Amino acid sequence: MKYLAILSLIVAVATAAPQGSTEPVPIVRQDSQINGDGSYQYSFETGNGISADQKGDLKKVGDVEALEVQGQFQYPSEDGNIQLTYTADENGYQPQGAHLPTAPPVPEAIQRALAYLATAPPQTESS
Repeated sequence: MKYLAILSLIVAVATAAPQGSTEPVPIVRQDSQINGDGSYQYSFETGNGISADQKGDLKKVGDVEALEVQGQFQYPSEDGNIQLTYTADENGYQPQGAHLPTAPPVPEAIQRALAYLATAPPQTESS
């Protein structure tokens, strides 16, 4: 799981790099730690403004242990600085960022219908 998260981060960073650039980008800061209990953390920053931080811990979910991951990455783009924070746990992957699309608001008529259905008595089927 953590290798998949690290691989996806590397792909995201690689695609965010300016295309056609042949000059190497220096690594300004890099830190990584893998612990015997399955937890880990890493962070890095490059000379062109890309940075990422992630930490993962084993967590008991029911009868099994699962990896809970929290992290963030950011990179410069033509639209400004893109930043994404995320959590991945038993509830799935949950990204947050100002650049992510949001769902349109639920129309008022639909909201009223849902409120009515929530308070309506249950209907029974008759043969």
